[in-house]
Amino acid sequence: MTIQQRQKSVLGTLGCAASLTALAISSQATAATDPAPSQGESGGTLRQFDLARVGSADERHADRNGPPKSQRTDSTSEQLSIIAAELRAQRELIAKQNEIIARQQLAIDMLTQRQLAGSDLNELRAAGLASAMQAIAPVSQETTQMMPDAPVGEAPPPEPTVQSRVEAVPEGQGVLTPAGRMVLDSSFEYTSSSTNRLVFRGIELVPGIQIGLIEASDADRTTLITTLGARYGLTNRLELEARVPALYRWDRIEVAQQRDEGIVRTIALKERDIGDIEFALRYQLNRARGQNPIWVANLRVKSDTGKSPFEVGFDEFGVATGLSTGSGFWAVQPGVSMLLPSDPAVIFASLGYLYHIPRNIDREVGGAFIGRVDPGDAISGNLGFGFALNPRFSFSMGYRHSYIFPSTQEIGGSEERSNRAQVGSFTFGMSYRLSPRQSVNFGFEFGATADAPDVAVTVRFPLSINLRR
Repeated sequence: MTIQQRQKSVLGTLGCAASLTALAISSQATAATDPAPSQGESGGTLRQFDLARVGSADERHADRNGPPKSQRTDSTSEQLSIIAAELRAQRELIAKQNEIIARQQLAIDMLTQRQLAGSDLNELRAAGLASAMQAIAPVSQETTQMMPDAPVGEAPPPEPTVQSRVEAVPEGQGVLTPAGRMVLDSSFEYTSSSTNRLVFRGIELVPGIQIGLIEASDADRTTLITTLGARYGLTNRLELEARVPALYRWDRIEVAQQRDEGIVRTIALKERDIGDIEFALRYQLNRARGQNPIWVANLRVKSDTGKSPFEVGFDEFGVATGLSTGSGFWAVQPGVSMLLPSDPAVIFASLGYLYHIPRNIDREVGGAFIGRVDPGDAISGNLGFGFALNPRFSFSMGYRHSYIFPSTQEIGGSEERSNRAQVGSFTFGMSYRLSPRQSVNFGFEFGATADAPDVAVTVRFPLSINLRR
């Protein structure tokens, strides 16, 4: 019987007791208001007759309705005493139950605070209420006797965790890998872009009269990148990462030149080679505490293992006869990222600075001598949110933007400076967990500026492996 049912029983008993008390008081009032026998000459005879009549009435009343009024009053008092004692026992039991519930709630609150304060974000893996209750002290024997022997009803589905909400965010923005665990991350990226340019090299005497070279080009560029990456958690707050890309590029360029006569050429180029290998180090600056933001510092180093643009051949017109698969320069990118849990979503943001290390080329490329080249640095950032519809499926939306500074290069003894570039794109991601160790992620980017690729599609298959068993 639950506490609510016992309270209803006590209230019903009190109602019955109140009815009996009212009946007794009414009977006593009736007895007090009975008229006394009259006095006269025949008073003695009448008194004897009245006494006899009252005695016979009492006997008939006792036969019909039980004991006399005095006995019924004593019985009602005894019942009231019993009910009052039961009520006191019920109140004591309710007080004990409330005390037990308060102790259990205090234990749950202490365990929750201890878990949030003493654990990293990676340890919040949707353990659920069952795991938390194992650490709580056993309830008293009185409470245990009142609990059902088997679960009642159907257990609710587990709540989405921070880990599930950030699985669909862009690469490098999610939760760090736990200590002793390795994540093998294989990905396939498809990028498509097109450019249309009209270049005039010469002078314009008056509007509409030009002397020089007019060149128009239409380029369609397609890139397929296959990357094998691995992340390893040294501690719960320190992670190492390495990525090895392989690129397959094919470009189709149509060039129209107007000199003494018009020249139209179509160039088809293909290249397949390794890209620039990358290494990264990430460190979580603070612990996860409730709804406070989580800050992660990261450092990425990019090598020059890919085919450099200066290793590509050129024809007599200065048009490249091959494609590069790397930038040709080492680069270092420090940055910081943020995760802000805000149920039922997670807000993410990052800011980084990419520094290219300049170097001397000192070789002739396309008929011109190339000296020192300083590639443009870049400032990049993104902002978005991740949302988990359930523990298996989540999605994210955001915006990414990069500002690329102009690059400088020495060509034939003179220094030339390129234009700055603005590369912005909208991002959309989805993630579906196939098993506790395997998931599949989809990422989409849509160019928002003229310098950005038209579209990029990425498919990733992260696989988690526990190396400490």
